[in-house]
Amino acid sequence: MVFVLLSVVCSVLVSALLKLAPQRRIDLAQAVTWNYLAALALCAALLHPPLAALKDAHTPWAALLALGVLLPGIFLVLGRAVASAGIVRTDAAQRLSLLLSLAAAFLWFGERGNAAKLAGLALGLLAIAGIVQRPDTTPRSAARTAPWLLLVWVGFAAIDVLLKRIAQAGTPFAASLLVAFALAFVLLLGVQLWRHLRGTAPLAWRNLGAGLLLGALNFGNILFYVRAHQALPDSPASVFAAMNLGVIGLGTLLGVAVFGERTNRWNRLGLLLAVPAIVLIALGARG
Repeated sequence: MVFVLLSVVCSVLVSALLKLAPQRRIDLAQAVTWNYLAALALCAALLHPPLAALKDAHTPWAALLALGVLLPGIFLVLGRAVASAGIVRTDAAQRLSLLLSLAAAFLWFGERGNAAKLAGLALGLLAIAGIVQRPDTTPRSAARTAPWLLLVWVGFAAIDVLLKRIAQAGTPFAASLLVAFALAFVLLLGVQLWRHLRGTAPLAWRNLGAGLLLGALNFGNILFYVRAHQALPDSPASVFAAMNLGVIGLGTLLGVAVFGERTNRWNRLGLLLAVPAIVLIALGARG
């Protein structure tokens, strides 16, 4: 489970870096751009993607293009969610996106439901309802944070659905990842050059440094999660549950203990419900 722990740490550190970005005067869009450059380079160097596989007639280019656009968009949304709602609630919303992924698997990928999965889905929906509640319950503040959390929830599920669609077509994971990172980087680089030339957000070295660190952590999260599944090939459900519960647990500890984030009783109830929801879904996946 060492790889799971490393993946959890990388995931939560990404959120911590996003939380610190405004205080350090980091331009989020620039940092996310350079993040994809780092992730692209690390993917090419460490995973050795079989690019020849992309010549296959069945390569799902529409899904790859959609992934290349959605990845940076959701990363920017993640940054806004962390800034407005905090690490605790954002990480939980991100991990509970598996609920929508599971629903999509039932509808589009022919996955069979069972009592454990359906119970986990029901508990997870209740957990999300609690997590999106704002600790400061004024309508104005709630209106600022809930949409970002819901976008994180829906967006990460959409990414998972696209990855399943790409895998279903037989495209190797490493190759699809490289293409998506390259598309995301080119798209965002064009936007940053346009902002630079207009003088609205000049390119800065501190954003490059933050982005490269963000990319290393982002890719580390993916790499160690893949390695965990390779190290425990007979326990995919255990890896899945440990990863999601670990991120929620460590994210909560970091958010509350280090950043002083506040939670109300509904948030805490949502976090508690997330635990059995994930466990039930993992048990259901075992059949």
